[in-house]
Amino acid sequence: MTADEAERPEEAPDAADPLEDLEDEDLDDVAFFSEAPDQEMLDEEAFEDEVPADTSAAIEAFDEAVEQLFARLRGNPVADRVFYTASELGNFSILWHALAWAGATSKKGRRRALRVSVALAVESALVNGPIKSAFNRSRPLAEHDHPHRLRQPLTSSFPSGHASAAVVAAALLSESRHRRWPFWAAASVVAASRVHVRIHHASDVVVGALVGAVIARLFKKIWPLR
Repeated sequence: MTADEAERPEEAPDAADPLEDLEDEDLDDVAFFSEAPDQEMLDEEAFEDEVPADTSAAIEAFDEAVEQLFARLRGNPVADRVFYTASELGNFSILWHALAWAGATSKKGRRRALRVSVALAVESALVNGPIKSAFNRSRPLAEHDHPHRLRQPLTSSFPSGHASAAVVAAALLSESRHRRWPFWAAASVVAASRVHVRIHHASDVVVGALVGAVIARLFKKIWPLR
């Protein structure tokens, strides 16, 4: 080896291209993971995690079973008249305010009636405000024309405001009375009417009744009868 060859630096080997050692399948994997996730797919997965499929199926089965029971009553002139009238009287809690103030001639009677009206106002503000706004459930589809006059609400189907108001009114009106069943019977008819007229699902009515029970219980503690 000559002196020139000894002083000449050895040439560095070519840097290996890291992509040359990757197989086609590996490159496909790299391309796949570099893609942005599908937002629609993520939204669907999040919704499925939020509402378990078995819970949703159970609610649908319950609604369908109750729907079949009321389907047998629809078309009956007496049943249609009773339920449609009850549903209309339940609008804006007209029936409950009327029952509360009917015969309220004494100071105690007026105070009792005012208690019911205030409780119904609070119930309406809560149910038709933040509670319904938290849900966006579609109302049942009417398969035929309504045989009687019926107001069509535009809010969410869940929960039923008629049911919650009926329970609030029945619980407060029947308090300290010997005959409580007439108030609860009227409340049951009003609540059930919403399924008959196909404005609410059965589960809407059940949850609405539970909400009304909670509100009535709170009012009994906050504003007890004296």
